[in-house]
Amino acid sequence: MSMDFNIFMNDVVRQARQEMIDAGYEELKTPEDVEKAFARKGTTLVMINSVCGCAGGIARPAAAHSIHYDKRPDYLVTVFAGQDKEATAAARSYFTGYPPSSPSFALLKDGKICSMIERHEIEGSDPATVVAKLQQEFDKYCEEI
Repeated sequence: MSMDFNIFMNDVVRQARQEMIDAGYEELKTPEDVEKAFARKGTTLVMINSVCGCAGGIARPAAAHSIHYDKRPDYLVTVFAGQDKEATAAARSYFTGYPPSSPSFALLKDGKICSMIERHEIEGSDPATVVAKLQQEFDKYCEEI
């Protein structure tokens, strides 16, 4: 790989991380971060971030807009697939019954998986459709704010 490509990819990753932080998500970079976050009581939305086009064009905008709703998770967290590999593996260990998928969303309650919106449900959709899917899950599992 050329030096220019590495600089470009580092910038893409930095921007993708920053979009989630700006939207109010806590970044989990280590397995310890994941364990601590998933041990909290309440509901946690996990956004599995990635550098693919459907993450940038659909999933991250949906993550940002879905939380402006009457019901929302108590906690918003994100892991970055392909970047923070150990943290992502630790998070995925909680998603029993679901294959690895990025981007994707997992909704946990008291550290247990309630639902998952997988890449195949994101790819080819638009952000508004994914927002609606997320908010349907919030209606089922989250309290009014």
